Amino acid sequence: MTTQKKKLLIIGSSQGVYGGIEAYMIALAEAASAWEEYEVKLCFKIVQGMEPVANLIDSARNACTDVHYVRRGTNELLTLIRWADVLHAQNMPPDIVFPARLLGKEILLTVHNRRLPGTSLHNLIWRLSIKTANQRWYNSNFVWQTWEQTKKASNSSCIPTVCRLPTGWCPPEERSGFLFVGRWIVNKGIEELLKAYAQNQFDPEEWPLTILGDGPLKPTVLALIDELGLKGVRMPGFVDDEQKEQYMASTKWLLAPARTQEDLGLTPIEARSVGVPAIVTRDGGLPEAGGPAALIAEPGDVADLARCMQQAVQMSRAEYAQRGLTGQQTLASFLKPMSFYRNAYAGQPMAALQPA
Repeated sequence: MTTQKKKLLIIGSSQGVYGGIEAYMIALAEAASAWEEYEVKLCFKIVQGMEPVANLIDSARNACTDVHYVRRGTNELLTLIRWADVLHAQNMPPDIVFPARLLGKEILLTVHNRRLPGTSLHNLIWRLSIKTANQRWYNSNFVWQTWEQTKKASNSSCIPTVCRLPTGWCPPEERSGFLFVGRWIVNKGIEELLKAYAQNQFDPEEWPLTILGDGPLKPTVLALIDELGLKGVRMPGFVDDEQKEQYMASTKWLLAPARTQEDLGLTPIEARSVGVPAIVTRDGGLPEAGGPAALIAEPGDVADLARCMQQAVQMSRAEYAQRGLTGQQTLASFLKPMSFYRNAYAGQPMAALQPA
């Protein structure tokens, strides 16, 4: 007798590019596709005016055999919701959650973004949308606190998001310099890290600063590098996943100096997975992502960031090695294994999913 498979829809809004939320959805779909008790569909609801690009399409296709790209309010979207037994939705999209609730579907939500202040209609609708879920998982304690400030619901928890983490390794004594990874946009801390790097006057050969990525802040970044007369700043631009992993594993310290109230912060987690400690700011969920081995500076404070960078340079080999090991070892308890999701999709209640 053949057991009927549970129909699982992993769904979320997307700008059409491969970003943090998309990486999380793809990692889940790839794992669930190997679980024999589930039939899996992966769906990206593309925002108005955007189109899915090659890096997202290729990554999704490699992870799941049944991928959909839909628009808001379409029959295709409603058909997918009708098809599913259980939906794992990202954030709290009312055009997904409310129809699913009316159709009696089981809804699991991962909330990636903090609640914005104010009592706008948008905020009220999304707050109601969150409450309709069978279970809701916030990707950091910081995000959780913005949505459930006074009392935490019994069906909610902090579950940091997972993705395909780098696995490379470079011996600590062979690593060098600092690394920033991200889009070059306002408040990501790029200007502060350049000024802090200049203040310390590090040896550019022993302590180079590598800035991966690109973005609208590029003219400002280039002008500031010229103004400060910086040597040792390397800007490879956008790189593929394999190159990024090589940069990540071979750097001495990962820098994440944002002042944007980051919801979590993926790059410090990626660095921890290869034993590289991070310097982060006390901004949103970044201290959680950096873990107990991270050095922490105040957001927007160039002098404090320079202090942390100087502390990193002067750190003994033994302390540095211990910080890398601590960050890596504590990551296992920080992130949930994929079996957590397998059991949740099967209908296990929150209490059964949490460790004793």
